[in-house]
Amino acid sequence: MRHNDADQTATRKVGNSTVADKKNSPLPNEARRDANLNTLEKAIKARDRRAKTAPLGVVAATLAVLVLLVGGIWFASTYSSNDDNVAEESSSAETTPAAEAAALPAGPTKPYGETVKCEYKAEGEASKEVKVPESEDVKASGTTKVTLKTNSGEVPIELDASKSPCSANSFEHLVQAKFYDNTVCHRSVKSAGMTILQCGDPTGVGSGGPGYSFGDEYPTNGVSEAELENPVTYPRGTLAMANSGPDTNGSQFFLVTGETQLPPKYNVFGTISEEGLKTLDGILEKAPEGDGKPAEEVKIESAQVA
Repeated sequence: MRHNDADQTATRKVGNSTVADKKNSPLPNEARRDANLNTLEKAIKARDRRAKTAPLGVVAATLAVLVLLVGGIWFASTYSSNDDNVAEESSSAETTPAAEAAALPAGPTKPYGETVKCEYKAEGEASKEVKVPESEDVKASGTTKVTLKTNSGEVPIELDASKSPCSANSFEHLVQAKFYDNTVCHRSVKSAGMTILQCGDPTGVGSGGPGYSFGDEYPTNGVSEAELENPVTYPRGTLAMANSGPDTNGSQFFLVTGETQLPPKYNVFGTISEEGLKTLDGILEKAPEGDGKPAEEVKIESAQVA
């Protein structure tokens, strides 16, 4: 998901910020992305040929790729088309059974208190003119209902300040500023282990944002460095921020319509109503398999606090 990934990546994978570029580097251009994906596909095929006697190794290698999708394709630089390198990866994976994704933690490990101070840092050029949100005495409890009115139907959502207060505060601010009005949802992912719609970039290409960024919150806070690499399940109905690496949250977000396995690196700041999920199900039903643009344009015509 510049904040995020946004690109059209392919499906073998699965982190714009999406679920997510996983490193701090900026997004590659389209040509480089396609080349990296081709390289990754060749590597996967080579692994499959070399691991016919070790199905668990194949599953583990596939999961390792799948876990990285949202937000980008940084993983492509960690995989090589060199057969020797691929063989080494396969042999090491063969002895490691595929791990099941853990459940998403119920909430932040440490209570926030009544209010928090948020740090919204200037970053890049805003895709649509908007002020930086208020950062002092941001409420860290309570919910706010928002309705995303799309050309495919309404998607009512509920922001939860007790989970990720700075994310909820920023999102509500952008809604009030009409930042999301007449914006296109640029990315859909429909594959094993991930079903999402990604929105929030006024440019409609996945590299735009509000001109500021802010830090990671739930479920990242309270999680050890090692645990950050272990996949968890983002359940159906989750509303989360996309990003392009640690502390790069901006305006892009993704809506989860099917259980999605990702590292716990994407701020969860709300939920999607049943009515909203029905609308999204219709959108995703028409979406192509894999990772790319929705088959039909999905536009947020307006976003309003209920």
